[in-house]
Amino acid sequence: MNAFYWAIIAALLWGIVPVLEKVGLTKVQPLAGLFYRCLGVLIGLFLLLLFLVKPQQIKSVDFRSASFLITAGFLASFVAQIAFYSGLKSGEVSRVVPIAGSFPLISFILGIFFLSESITPMKFLGVILVTMGVWALKIG
Repeated sequence: MNAFYWAIIAALLWGIVPVLEKVGLTKVQPLAGLFYRCLGVLIGLFLLLLFLVKPQQIKSVDFRSASFLITAGFLASFVAQIAFYSGLKSGEVSRVVPIAGSFPLISFILGIFFLSESITPMKFLGVILVTMGVWALKIG
């Protein structure tokens, strides 16, 4: 399966999950909700270790790569998730999710400055559209 189809699957799942989370947070505070979400991740981690990853694959990861991945996991799956759940608890899914989902804009900018990625007219148009979408959700 190519990258496009994997991205579609991820988008579908990431589109379904916030609705489940919003319903789950109805009677739950964001930090308690995050605890239960992490239990789901723990189940996934167990299945990953049990069926998919060979021990050598884990042992062969260098310190620098592991440090970046662990930092990314902490920031995305803990810190950002607390902010997301707090927004989801008090706001509308139809507003919170698209705004939180504008993270590619941040990645785009960081990619240019730190990874020397190029700016193309289509990428620039995408940045404009994302920015306009966030603005429209903010005022609407």
